[in-house]
Amino acid sequence: MNFSVVVASVLMVGGAALTLLGAIGTHRFDDVFARMHSATKPVTLGILLLLLGASVALSERDAVMKLSLAAALQLLTAPFGMQLLGRAAYRTGTELSPTTVVDDLAE
Repeated sequence: MNFSVVVASVLMVGGAALTLLGAIGTHRFDDVFARMHSATKPVTLGILLLLLGASVALSERDAVMKLSLAAALQLLTAPFGMQLLGRAAYRTGTELSPTTVVDDLAE
């Protein structure tokens, strides 16, 4: 087993673990805003690690370019989409979690 296979495997397992943690957080958190956080931050990093591991494993120029494009689109769309979803949820009057202490957007 060569070094690139080990690095690719570690990256892919780490990415899968982060994605799993994001899914567990989405299931367990109380309100839509906490769920948005767990659906964006660890999942985005997890997918990036999975794509990086796949590019290390494949190491073909065309495959690496396609995986890089997928990573760039993931970085651009996921956080922006969740920010818009959070804004829409807040403006429609979604209830905050009872544990929420500060509401910076309240007037």
